[in-house]
Parts: sequence; C-alpha cells; structure tokens
Amino acid sequence: MHTIVDGEPSPMVLKSKKRKRSVRKTTSSAGIAPCLFKYWLQRYSLFSMFDAGISMDDEAWFSVTPEAIAASHAAHAAFSSAAVVIDCFAGVGGNAIQFAARGFRVVAVEIDPRKVDYAVKNARIYGVKDRIEFLVGDFFSLAPFLKGDVVFISPPWGGPSYSKIHTFTLDMLKPKDGYLIFQAAQEITPNIIMFLPRNVDLSQVEELSWLSCPPLTLKIEETYMETSLKGITAYFGDTALVPSKSSFSKTDIS
Repeated sequence: MHTIVDGEPSPMVLKSKKRKRSVRKTTSSAGIAPCLFKYWLQRYSLFSMFDAGISMDDEAWFSVTPEAIAASHAAHAAFSSAAVVIDCFAGVGGNAIQFAARGFRVVAVEIDPRKVDYAVKNARIYGVKDRIEFLVGDFFSLAPFLKGDVVFISPPWGGPSYSKIHTFTLDMLKPKDGYLIFQAAQEITPNIIMFLPRNVDLSQVEELSWLSCPPLTLKIEETYMETSLKGITAYFGDTALVPSKSSFSKTDIS
C-alpha cells in the first residue's frame, strides 16, 4: 500500500546563499547526537537553505546527498531529453529537490513516512514542492507501476561504517543488493543514475552495463569536494551521453 502526499503548490524558486563553515550564532546544534555533530558542522553543504527550517532525521545527516553533488546529478540529466525523474530512495528530498529545480517532474519514492513529511517540507522551502509527487511505499513494489525517463538510485550504503571497508561490493547496498535494485530500475527505463560509495567495486558497476541486453552506455564519475572524494556516480543509457573525453572522469564541484 502507498499513499500520495499532497501539499500546496508554490512557485519554483531556488535560492542559494554562500554560507560560512563556522558555527553560527543564529543556529544551534541542540538535539543533535554527539556522533552526528561533525555532520551538523557541514549542514550548509547538505542544504544551503538549512536556516530556513530544513528538517532532518538522524539517518539523513549521513545519508543525504550534499547539495552541490545533487545539483551536479540534475545538471547531468539535463543533457538528455528527459522530462520525468524517478527518485527511488528519496529520503528527506535532497536529490528530488535539485532535479525539480532543474525543471524536471519528479516522482520521489520513500518507504519511511516521517522522511516523506520532512522531504515535503524541505521541497516547499526550496519552492519546488509543486514539481514533486511524493509516494510513501516500497520502491520494489511500486516499480512495475512507475513511468519515467530517468531513474535515480542512491540506496542506503549501510551507515558511516561503509568507509572502513576496503572494497564496497554491490551486495552491501540496502534494502537489496545492487544488481536487484538495478534490475528493478531497468523495468522503468535504461536511463539510470546511481550514486555509490567512493570505495565501490568499479568492476561490478561495469558489470551492470554489459549484463544488460543490449549493453548500456556507461560513464563513471568521481566527485570531489575540496579535494575529498565523496562518491562515485554511474550514468547509464542516455544519461551517459554527455560530451567527455573518456567514459571515466573526475569532477571537482567544491
């Protein structure tokens, strides 16, 4: 079962402000668990409009895609002729907001209703709520009924401990292994964007491409912020058809 969460439409306005990285007097870390404090210090890199009332649960602090990276994903997708993006594991809305800000219609799927409530609020803060349809439900149950031009996948990586693993394999993704997640996405469209841990096994990512029939065009991108590698993005199908010198690139978005 799933429900559609509606909200009052608002004009699409994306405002970005340069934020200082020091702790501000106008904000407080009250209520933030000590283990999450380092993420709180990076709050403006997660949401530049954090002070406007952004809502997060504990998991979101370490799982939401940094805003600049989410914006990069959306800009990349804009090179295709896509109109509708399916965000399979939407969380508190970081990626869905940036896709919507680029003019896409977005279907944001999230199994946790509390996260959906936060995502609706956050999308309203960014002025893009009217471009996003939020679905509370299990992506694997909903996938056969979803229609879109691009599927975005950023499934849970298993928490911060993923970084201690030498090689992150696709079977470590949640709630199912990466191969099953990718297959479910392919039922919707071959145009897929996957955001994965920086230590992911790249040979397995390449497997996703050539195990498809026919094999999918693939571009793998390393994303850096301030010289720190934040993750690997794999672009499949039409989303990989962006002018580039090679199928593997490094992008610094700091």
